[in-house]
Amino acid sequence: MINWKTIHKIIGALLGIETMLMTLCAAVAFYYGEDDTLAFVITIVLTLLTAIVLEYKGRESDNSMSRKDSFLVVSLTWVIFSFFGMLPFLISGYIPNITDAYFETMSGFTTTGATILDDVERLPHGLLFWRSMTQWIGGLGIVFFTIAILPSFVGGSVKIFAAEATGPMRSRLHPRLSTNAKWIWSIYILLTVACAACYYVGGAHFFDSVNYAMCTTATGGFSPHNDSAEFFHSPFIEYICILFCFLSSINFTLLYLAVIKRRPGQLLKSTEFKFFLIVVLSFTVFIMVELIARNHYELEKAFRVALFQVVSFISTTGLFNDDAARWPHITWVLLAVCMFIGGCAGSTAGGFKCIRGVMLFKVVRNQFKQLLHPNAVLPLKVDGQNVPQQKRVTLLAFLTVYLLICLVMSFVLIASGIDSTNSITIILSCVGNVGPTLGIEIGPTMSWSELPIHVKWICSFFMLVGRLEIFSVLIIFTPQFWNK
Repeated sequence: MINWKTIHKIIGALLGIETMLMTLCAAVAFYYGEDDTLAFVITIVLTLLTAIVLEYKGRESDNSMSRKDSFLVVSLTWVIFSFFGMLPFLISGYIPNITDAYFETMSGFTTTGATILDDVERLPHGLLFWRSMTQWIGGLGIVFFTIAILPSFVGGSVKIFAAEATGPMRSRLHPRLSTNAKWIWSIYILLTVACAACYYVGGAHFFDSVNYAMCTTATGGFSPHNDSAEFFHSPFIEYICILFCFLSSINFTLLYLAVIKRRPGQLLKSTEFKFFLIVVLSFTVFIMVELIARNHYELEKAFRVALFQVVSFISTTGLFNDDAARWPHITWVLLAVCMFIGGCAGSTAGGFKCIRGVMLFKVVRNQFKQLLHPNAVLPLKVDGQNVPQQKRVTLLAFLTVYLLICLVMSFVLIASGIDSTNSITIILSCVGNVGPTLGIEIGPTMSWSELPIHVKWICSFFMLVGRLEIFSVLIIFTPQFWNK
Protein backbone atom coordinates (compact mmCIF):
# COMPACT_ATOMS: atom_id res chain seq x y z
CA MET A 1 0.00 0.00 0.00
CA ILE A 2 1.11 3.54 -0.73
CA ASN A 3 1.67 5.58 2.43
CA TRP A 4 -0.11 8.73 1.28
CA LYS A 5 0.17 10.53 4.61
CA THR A 6 3.95 10.38 4.51
CA ILE A 7 3.94 11.47 0.87
CA HIS A 8 1.69 14.42 1.70
CA LYS A 9 4.01 15.40 4.55
CA ILE A 10 7.15 15.26 2.40
CA ILE A 11 5.70 17.17 -0.56
CA GLY A 12 4.24 19.75 1.85
CA ALA A 13 7.70 20.30 3.37
CA LEU A 14 9.27 20.56 -0.07
CA LEU A 15 6.69 23.12 -1.23
CA GLY A 16 7.50 25.12 1.88
CA ILE A 17 11.12 25.25 0.70
CA GLU A 18 10.01 26.24 -2.81
CA THR A 19 8.07 29.10 -1.21
CA MET A 20 11.25 30.37 0.46
CA LEU A 21 13.15 30.21 -2.82
CA MET A 22 10.40 32.17 -4.58
CA THR A 23 10.48 34.74 -1.78
CA LEU A 24 14.13 35.37 -2.62
CA CYS A 25 13.18 35.88 -6.28
CA ALA A 26 10.31 38.19 -5.24
CA ALA A 27 12.87 40.28 -3.34
CA VAL A 28 14.93 40.55 -6.54
CA ALA A 29 11.82 41.59 -8.48
CA PHE A 30 10.97 44.17 -5.79
CA TYR A 31 14.52 45.53 -5.81
CA TYR A 32 14.39 46.19 -9.54
CA GLY A 33 10.82 47.52 -9.27
CA GLU A 34 9.49 45.51 -12.19
CA ASP A 35 6.04 44.14 -12.97
CA ASP A 36 6.73 40.51 -11.98
CA THR A 37 6.60 41.26 -8.23
CA LEU A 38 2.84 40.69 -7.97
CA ALA A 39 3.11 37.39 -9.87
CA PHE A 40 5.62 36.13 -7.31
CA VAL A 41 3.47 37.28 -4.38
CA ILE A 42 0.40 35.44 -5.74
CA THR A 43 2.47 32.32 -6.45
CA ILE A 44 4.01 32.38 -2.96
CA VAL A 45 0.57 32.57 -1.35
CA LEU A 46 -0.82 29.71 -3.46
CA THR A 47 2.24 27.52 -2.90
CA LEU A 48 2.30 28.19 0.85
CA LEU A 49 -1.41 27.40 1.23
CA THR A 50 -0.93 24.13 -0.66
CA ALA A 51 2.05 23.27 1.54
CA ILE A 52 0.00 23.91 4.69
CA VAL A 53 -2.88 21.73 3.43
CA LEU A 54 -0.52 18.86 2.55
CA GLU A 55 1.31 19.16 5.88
CA TYR A 56 -2.07 19.01 7.65
CA LYS A 57 -3.12 15.91 5.69
CA GLY A 58 0.17 14.24 6.66
CA ARG A 59 0.11 15.30 10.32
CA GLU A 60 -0.43 11.73 11.58
CA SER A 61 2.24 10.20 9.38
CA ASP A 62 4.42 7.51 10.94
CA ASN A 63 7.36 8.64 8.73
CA SER A 64 7.82 5.13 7.35
CA MET A 65 8.50 4.66 3.66
CA SER A 66 8.63 1.71 1.32
CA ARG A 67 10.55 1.62 -1.94
CA LYS A 68 7.27 2.25 -3.77
CA ASP A 69 6.71 5.38 -1.71
CA SER A 70 10.20 6.67 -2.48
CA PHE A 71 9.80 6.27 -6.26
CA LEU A 72 6.39 7.93 -6.18
CA VAL A 73 7.37 10.84 -3.95
CA VAL A 74 10.45 11.71 -6.02
CA SER A 75 8.54 11.71 -9.32
CA LEU A 76 5.60 13.65 -7.84
CA THR A 77 7.96 16.18 -6.27
CA TRP A 78 9.52 17.12 -9.61
CA VAL A 79 6.11 17.31 -11.32
CA ILE A 80 4.53 19.40 -8.56
CA PHE A 81 7.58 21.66 -8.17
CA SER A 82 7.42 22.38 -11.89
CA PHE A 83 3.67 23.08 -11.69
CA PHE A 84 4.05 25.74 -8.99
CA GLY A 85 7.33 26.92 -10.50
CA MET A 86 5.61 27.81 -13.76
CA LEU A 87 3.05 30.10 -12.08
CA PRO A 88 5.25 33.25 -11.97
CA PHE A 89 5.76 32.97 -15.75
CA LEU A 90 2.07 32.31 -16.31
CA ILE A 91 0.58 34.91 -13.94
CA SER A 92 2.95 37.66 -15.06
CA GLY A 93 1.93 37.02 -18.67
CA TYR A 94 5.48 36.70 -19.96
CA ILE A 95 4.75 33.08 -20.89
CA PRO A 96 0.94 33.09 -21.28
CA ASN A 97 0.67 29.51 -22.50
CA ILE A 98 0.47 26.68 -19.89
CA THR A 99 2.32 24.26 -22.17
CA ASP A 100 5.21 26.66 -22.70
CA ALA A 101 5.36 27.73 -19.05
CA TYR A 102 5.47 24.12 -17.82
CA PHE A 103 8.02 23.15 -20.47
CA GLU A 104 10.30 26.04 -19.47
CA THR A 105 10.06 25.20 -15.76
CA MET A 106 10.57 21.47 -16.18
CA SER A 107 13.51 22.23 -18.44
CA GLY A 108 14.90 24.37 -15.64
CA PHE A 109 14.47 21.95 -12.75
CA THR A 110 15.83 19.03 -14.76
CA THR A 111 18.77 21.24 -15.89
CA THR A 112 17.95 20.46 -19.51
CA GLY A 113 18.18 24.10 -20.57
CA ALA A 114 15.92 23.87 -23.62
CA THR A 115 13.83 27.03 -23.89
CA ILE A 116 10.70 28.13 -25.73
CA LEU A 117 11.64 31.81 -25.33
CA ASP A 118 12.69 33.48 -28.57
CA ASP A 119 13.66 36.64 -26.68
CA VAL A 120 14.95 35.85 -23.18
CA GLU A 121 16.07 39.41 -22.56
CA ARG A 122 12.50 40.73 -22.39
CA LEU A 123 11.98 38.89 -19.07
CA PRO A 124 12.29 41.06 -15.93
CA HIS A 125 15.12 40.41 -13.47
CA GLY A 126 12.98 38.47 -10.98
CA LEU A 127 11.85 35.92 -13.57
CA LEU A 128 15.37 35.63 -14.97
CA PHE A 129 16.68 34.94 -11.47
CA TRP A 130 13.93 32.35 -10.82
CA ARG A 131 14.70 30.72 -14.15
CA SER A 132 18.35 30.33 -13.13
CA MET A 133 17.39 29.29 -9.60
CA THR A 134 15.31 26.36 -10.90
CA GLN A 135 18.41 24.97 -12.58
CA TRP A 136 20.65 25.52 -9.60
CA ILE A 137 18.29 23.68 -7.22
CA GLY A 138 17.69 20.91 -9.75
CA GLY A 139 21.42 20.47 -10.37
CA LEU A 140 22.01 18.12 -7.44
CA GLY A 141 18.36 17.23 -6.93
CA ILE A 142 15.36 18.79 -5.20
CA VAL A 143 15.06 16.06 -2.59
CA PHE A 144 18.84 15.87 -2.10
CA PHE A 145 18.78 19.60 -1.34
CA THR A 146 16.08 19.01 1.25
CA ILE A 147 18.00 16.16 2.89
CA ALA A 148 20.92 18.54 3.34
CA ILE A 149 18.90 21.19 5.19
CA LEU A 150 16.22 19.01 6.79
CA PRO A 151 18.08 15.74 7.52
CA SER A 152 15.34 14.19 9.67
CA PHE A 153 12.22 15.40 7.91
CA VAL A 154 11.28 11.80 7.10
CA GLY A 155 12.55 8.36 7.95
CA GLY A 156 13.00 7.21 4.35
CA SER A 157 15.72 9.63 3.25
CA VAL A 158 18.05 6.85 2.09
CA LYS A 159 15.37 5.32 -0.16
CA ILE A 160 14.51 8.75 -1.58
CA PHE A 161 18.17 9.48 -2.27
CA ALA A 162 18.50 6.14 -4.08
CA ALA A 163 15.49 7.01 -6.26
CA GLU A 164 16.90 10.42 -7.21
CA ALA A 165 20.67 9.82 -7.33
CA THR A 166 22.45 9.51 -10.67
CA GLY A 167 24.84 6.80 -11.82
CA PRO A 168 24.97 3.03 -11.34
CA MET A 169 27.43 3.12 -8.42
CA ARG A 170 27.00 5.14 -5.23
CA SER A 171 29.95 6.74 -3.45
CA ARG A 172 29.82 8.56 -0.14
CA LEU A 173 32.02 10.90 1.85
CA HIS A 174 30.33 10.04 5.14
CA PRO A 175 28.19 7.14 6.40
CA ARG A 176 25.38 9.52 7.38
CA LEU A 177 23.38 10.60 4.34
CA SER A 178 22.57 14.06 5.76
CA THR A 179 26.26 14.80 6.45
CA ASN A 180 27.17 13.48 3.01
CA ALA A 181 24.55 15.77 1.45
CA LYS A 182 25.85 18.81 3.36
CA TRP A 183 29.43 18.22 2.24
CA ILE A 184 28.45 17.77 -1.39
CA TRP A 185 26.26 20.88 -1.28
CA SER A 186 29.20 22.75 0.28
CA ILE A 187 31.32 21.84 -2.76
CA TYR A 188 28.47 22.88 -5.05
CA ILE A 189 28.11 26.26 -3.34
CA LEU A 190 31.88 26.79 -3.36
CA LEU A 191 31.98 26.07 -7.10
CA THR A 192 29.10 28.48 -7.72
CA VAL A 193 30.63 31.32 -5.70
CA ALA A 194 34.04 30.84 -7.34
CA CYS A 195 32.42 30.76 -10.79
CA ALA A 196 30.42 33.96 -10.12
CA ALA A 197 33.57 35.70 -8.85
CA CYS A 198 35.49 34.71 -11.99
CA TYR A 199 32.69 35.94 -14.26
CA TYR A 200 32.65 39.23 -12.35
CA VAL A 201 36.43 39.63 -12.62
CA GLY A 202 36.07 38.90 -16.33
CA GLY A 203 33.85 41.94 -16.76
CA ALA A 204 30.31 40.60 -16.35
CA HIS A 205 27.83 42.59 -14.27
CA PHE A 206 26.99 41.24 -10.80
CA PHE A 207 23.50 40.04 -11.81
CA ASP A 208 24.83 38.32 -14.92
CA SER A 209 27.71 36.79 -12.95
CA VAL A 210 25.34 35.17 -10.45
CA ASN A 211 22.92 33.92 -13.11
CA TYR A 212 25.61 32.51 -15.39
CA ALA A 213 27.33 30.90 -12.38
CA MET A 214 24.12 29.11 -11.37
CA CYS A 215 23.46 27.77 -14.88
CA THR A 216 27.13 26.84 -15.38
CA THR A 217 27.69 24.87 -12.18
CA ALA A 218 24.26 23.25 -12.52
CA THR A 219 25.24 22.36 -16.11
CA GLY A 220 21.84 23.72 -17.08
CA GLY A 221 22.48 26.32 -19.76
CA PHE A 222 19.71 28.88 -19.17
CA SER A 223 21.24 32.24 -20.01
CA PRO A 224 19.81 35.69 -19.24
CA HIS A 225 20.90 36.77 -22.73
CA ASN A 226 19.81 35.60 -26.17
CA ASP A 227 23.41 35.16 -27.31
CA SER A 228 24.36 32.92 -24.36
CA ALA A 229 28.11 33.09 -23.55
CA GLU A 230 28.73 34.75 -26.92
CA PHE A 231 27.05 37.87 -25.48
CA PHE A 232 30.25 38.93 -23.70
CA HIS A 233 32.59 38.58 -26.73
CA SER A 234 35.25 37.66 -24.18
CA PRO A 235 37.59 34.66 -24.62
CA PHE A 236 38.44 34.94 -20.90
CA ILE A 237 34.80 34.46 -19.88
CA GLU A 238 34.44 31.59 -22.35
CA TYR A 239 37.45 29.80 -20.84
CA ILE A 240 35.99 30.39 -17.35
CA CYS A 241 32.73 28.82 -18.54
CA ILE A 242 34.63 25.83 -19.98
CA LEU A 243 36.52 25.33 -16.72
CA PHE A 244 33.49 25.33 -14.43
CA CYS A 245 31.32 23.25 -16.78
CA PHE A 246 34.14 20.71 -16.83
CA LEU A 247 34.57 20.74 -13.03
CA SER A 248 30.81 20.41 -12.48
CA SER A 249 30.80 17.32 -14.69
CA ILE A 250 33.22 15.46 -12.41
CA ASN A 251 31.95 13.22 -9.62
CA PHE A 252 31.56 15.56 -6.64
CA THR A 253 32.93 12.97 -4.23
CA LEU A 254 36.08 12.75 -6.36
CA LEU A 255 36.21 16.54 -6.59
CA TYR A 256 36.02 16.77 -2.80
CA LEU A 257 38.96 14.39 -2.39
CA ALA A 258 41.01 16.16 -5.07
CA VAL A 259 40.38 19.77 -3.97
CA ILE A 260 39.27 19.89 -0.34
CA LYS A 261 41.41 16.98 0.85
CA ARG A 262 44.26 18.08 -1.48
CA ARG A 263 44.66 14.72 -3.13
CA PRO A 264 44.61 15.60 -6.87
CA GLY A 265 46.12 12.21 -7.68
CA GLN A 266 42.69 10.71 -6.98
CA LEU A 267 41.50 12.19 -10.28
CA LEU A 268 44.03 10.30 -12.38
CA LYS A 269 43.30 7.10 -10.46
CA SER A 270 39.66 7.29 -11.52
CA THR A 271 38.91 5.28 -14.67
CA GLU A 272 35.73 7.27 -15.24
CA PHE A 273 37.55 10.62 -15.09
CA LYS A 274 40.25 9.40 -17.50
CA PHE A 275 37.56 8.20 -19.91
CA PHE A 276 35.81 11.58 -19.64
CA LEU A 277 39.05 13.49 -20.21
CA ILE A 278 40.07 11.38 -23.22
CA VAL A 279 36.69 11.91 -24.90
CA VAL A 280 36.82 15.68 -24.35
CA LEU A 281 40.38 16.07 -25.63
CA SER A 282 40.08 13.76 -28.65
CA PHE A 283 36.76 15.24 -29.81
CA THR A 284 38.09 18.77 -29.33
CA VAL A 285 41.16 18.11 -31.46
CA PHE A 286 39.10 16.51 -34.25
CA ILE A 287 36.55 19.35 -34.36
CA MET A 288 39.31 21.97 -34.17
CA VAL A 289 41.05 20.49 -37.21
CA GLU A 290 37.73 20.38 -39.10
CA LEU A 291 37.00 24.04 -38.32
CA ILE A 292 40.47 25.13 -39.43
CA ALA A 293 40.36 23.07 -42.64
CA ARG A 294 36.75 23.64 -43.71
CA ASN A 295 35.55 26.84 -42.00
CA HIS A 296 38.95 28.59 -42.09
CA TYR A 297 38.96 29.46 -38.37
CA GLU A 298 42.15 30.78 -36.78
CA LEU A 299 43.95 28.32 -34.50
CA GLU A 300 43.03 29.88 -31.14
CA LYS A 301 39.41 30.48 -32.09
CA ALA A 302 39.06 26.98 -33.51
CA PHE A 303 40.47 25.48 -30.29
CA ARG A 304 38.30 27.68 -28.06
CA VAL A 305 34.98 27.14 -29.81
CA ALA A 306 35.64 23.41 -30.30
CA LEU A 307 36.56 22.91 -26.64
CA PHE A 308 33.63 25.09 -25.52
CA GLN A 309 31.05 23.16 -27.55
CA VAL A 310 32.44 19.72 -26.68
CA VAL A 311 32.47 20.53 -22.95
CA SER A 312 29.06 22.22 -23.20
CA PHE A 313 27.50 19.18 -24.90
CA ILE A 314 29.19 16.44 -22.87
CA SER A 315 28.53 18.28 -19.60
CA THR A 316 24.93 18.69 -20.85
CA THR A 317 25.11 22.44 -20.14
CA GLY A 318 24.02 23.74 -23.54
CA LEU A 319 25.62 27.19 -23.47
CA PHE A 320 27.13 28.27 -26.79
CA ASN A 321 29.79 30.67 -28.09
CA ASP A 322 29.39 29.81 -31.78
CA ASP A 323 26.67 28.47 -34.07
CA ALA A 324 27.46 24.76 -34.46
CA ALA A 325 24.70 24.51 -37.10
CA ARG A 326 27.20 26.13 -39.51
CA TRP A 327 29.93 23.62 -38.76
CA PRO A 328 30.74 20.59 -40.96
CA HIS A 329 28.13 17.88 -40.47
CA ILE A 330 30.74 15.38 -39.30
CA THR A 331 31.15 17.52 -36.17
CA TRP A 332 27.44 17.08 -35.48
CA VAL A 333 28.01 13.35 -35.10
CA LEU A 334 30.65 13.93 -32.41
CA LEU A 335 28.47 16.46 -30.60
CA ALA A 336 25.57 13.98 -30.71
CA VAL A 337 27.87 11.35 -29.18
CA CYS A 338 28.72 13.89 -26.46
CA MET A 339 24.98 14.38 -25.85
CA PHE A 340 24.60 10.65 -25.39
CA ILE A 341 27.65 10.03 -23.19
CA GLY A 342 27.20 12.93 -20.76
CA GLY A 343 29.37 13.63 -17.71
CA CYS A 344 30.45 11.59 -14.71
CA ALA A 345 28.10 9.96 -12.23
CA GLY A 346 27.57 11.93 -9.02
CA SER A 347 27.89 15.27 -10.83
CA THR A 348 25.30 17.77 -12.05
CA ALA A 349 25.72 16.54 -15.65
CA GLY A 350 23.17 14.35 -17.40
CA GLY A 351 23.47 11.80 -20.18
CA PHE A 352 24.23 8.09 -20.13
CA LYS A 353 27.20 8.76 -17.79
CA CYS A 354 30.86 7.97 -18.40
CA ILE A 355 30.96 5.28 -15.70
CA ARG A 356 28.41 3.26 -17.65
CA GLY A 357 30.53 3.67 -20.78
CA VAL A 358 33.55 2.32 -18.89
CA MET A 359 31.52 -0.62 -17.60
CA LEU A 360 30.20 -1.42 -21.08
CA PHE A 361 33.69 -1.49 -22.56
CA LYS A 362 34.78 -3.87 -19.80
CA VAL A 363 31.73 -6.10 -20.40
CA VAL A 364 32.57 -6.27 -24.13
CA ARG A 365 36.23 -7.01 -23.36
CA ASN A 366 35.22 -9.81 -20.99
CA GLN A 367 32.91 -11.23 -23.63
CA PHE A 368 35.78 -11.60 -26.11
CA LYS A 369 37.86 -13.31 -23.43
CA GLN A 370 34.94 -15.59 -22.56
CA LEU A 371 34.71 -16.76 -26.18
CA LEU A 372 38.31 -17.96 -26.03
CA HIS A 373 38.07 -19.31 -22.47
CA PRO A 374 34.46 -20.48 -21.92
CA ASN A 375 35.10 -21.77 -18.38
CA ALA A 376 36.96 -18.71 -17.14
CA VAL A 377 35.49 -16.64 -14.28
CA LEU A 378 36.06 -13.03 -15.31
CA PRO A 379 35.42 -10.35 -12.70
CA LEU A 380 34.43 -6.85 -13.78
CA LYS A 381 36.27 -4.26 -11.71
CA VAL A 382 36.14 -0.46 -11.81
CA ASP A 383 38.89 1.26 -9.81
CA GLY A 384 39.48 -1.95 -7.88
CA GLN A 385 35.82 -2.29 -6.93
CA ASN A 386 34.08 -5.43 -8.16
CA VAL A 387 30.84 -4.81 -10.05
CA PRO A 388 28.33 -7.51 -9.03
CA GLN A 389 26.35 -9.42 -11.62
CA GLN A 390 23.11 -7.62 -10.72
CA LYS A 391 24.63 -4.23 -11.57
CA ARG A 392 25.80 -5.59 -14.92
CA VAL A 393 22.27 -6.74 -15.72
CA THR A 394 20.91 -3.34 -14.62
CA LEU A 395 23.46 -1.62 -16.87
CA LEU A 396 22.36 -3.57 -19.94
CA ALA A 397 18.70 -3.04 -19.08
CA PHE A 398 19.31 0.71 -18.70
CA LEU A 399 21.10 0.88 -22.07
CA THR A 400 18.31 -1.09 -23.76
CA VAL A 401 15.53 1.13 -22.41
CA TYR A 402 17.57 4.29 -23.13
CA LEU A 403 18.06 3.31 -26.78
CA LEU A 404 14.44 2.14 -27.15
CA ILE A 405 13.18 5.49 -25.87
CA CYS A 406 15.42 7.33 -28.33
CA LEU A 407 14.32 5.09 -31.21
CA VAL A 408 10.56 5.10 -30.53
CA MET A 409 10.31 8.80 -29.63
CA SER A 410 12.40 9.81 -32.63
CA PHE A 411 9.83 7.98 -34.77
CA VAL A 412 7.00 9.84 -32.98
CA LEU A 413 8.68 13.21 -33.56
CA ILE A 414 9.35 12.44 -37.23
CA ALA A 415 5.69 11.44 -37.59
CA SER A 416 4.80 14.84 -36.08
CA GLY A 417 6.50 16.58 -39.00
CA ILE A 418 9.94 17.28 -37.51
CA ASP A 419 12.99 16.52 -39.66
CA SER A 420 15.01 13.42 -38.80
CA THR A 421 18.16 15.17 -37.51
CA ASN A 422 16.17 17.39 -35.18
CA SER A 423 13.96 14.50 -34.05
CA ILE A 424 16.90 12.32 -33.03
CA THR A 425 18.82 15.09 -31.29
CA ILE A 426 15.72 16.54 -29.60
CA ILE A 427 14.98 13.26 -27.84
CA LEU A 428 18.69 12.76 -27.06
CA SER A 429 18.68 16.26 -25.63
CA CYS A 430 15.60 15.60 -23.47
CA VAL A 431 16.62 12.19 -22.10
CA GLY A 432 20.20 13.36 -21.57
CA ASN A 433 19.07 16.75 -20.16
CA VAL A 434 21.39 18.50 -22.62
CA GLY A 435 19.33 21.42 -23.96
CA PRO A 436 20.53 22.27 -27.48
CA THR A 437 19.67 20.27 -30.54
CA LEU A 438 21.33 19.87 -33.92
CA GLY A 439 19.69 20.64 -37.22
CA ILE A 440 18.50 23.45 -39.45
CA GLU A 441 14.88 23.96 -38.31
CA ILE A 442 15.77 24.08 -34.60
CA GLY A 443 19.50 24.62 -34.28
CA PRO A 444 21.76 24.74 -31.24
CA THR A 445 21.25 28.50 -30.88
CA MET A 446 17.47 28.48 -31.41
CA SER A 447 14.48 28.10 -29.08
CA TRP A 448 12.07 25.15 -29.18
CA SER A 449 9.00 27.39 -29.56
CA GLU A 450 8.12 25.99 -33.00
CA LEU A 451 7.47 22.48 -31.68
CA PRO A 452 3.83 21.28 -31.69
CA ILE A 453 2.04 21.37 -28.34
CA HIS A 454 1.90 17.59 -27.90
CA VAL A 455 5.64 17.32 -28.66
CA LYS A 456 6.41 19.87 -25.94
CA TRP A 457 4.51 17.75 -23.38
CA ILE A 458 6.34 14.63 -24.59
CA CYS A 459 9.64 16.46 -24.21
CA SER A 460 8.71 17.68 -20.72
CA PHE A 461 7.94 14.12 -19.66
CA PHE A 462 11.19 12.70 -21.01
CA MET A 463 13.21 15.49 -19.42
CA LEU A 464 11.92 14.14 -16.10
CA VAL A 465 12.53 10.53 -17.17
CA GLY A 466 16.11 11.39 -18.08
CA ARG A 467 16.79 13.39 -14.92
CA LEU A 468 15.59 10.57 -12.66
CA GLU A 469 17.44 8.02 -14.80
CA ILE A 470 14.46 6.33 -16.47
CA PHE A 471 13.52 3.51 -14.09
CA SER A 472 12.50 5.72 -11.14
CA VAL A 473 9.74 7.24 -13.30
CA LEU A 474 8.76 4.38 -15.61
CA ILE A 475 8.33 1.94 -12.69
CA ILE A 476 5.26 3.94 -11.65
CA PHE A 477 3.54 3.02 -14.92
CA THR A 478 3.88 -0.73 -14.42
CA PRO A 479 0.97 -2.83 -13.05
CA GLN A 480 3.30 -4.43 -10.47
CA PHE A 481 3.88 -1.05 -8.82
CA TRP A 482 0.20 -0.65 -7.90
CA ASN A 483 -0.36 -4.27 -6.83
CA LYS A 484 -0.94 -4.64 -3.10
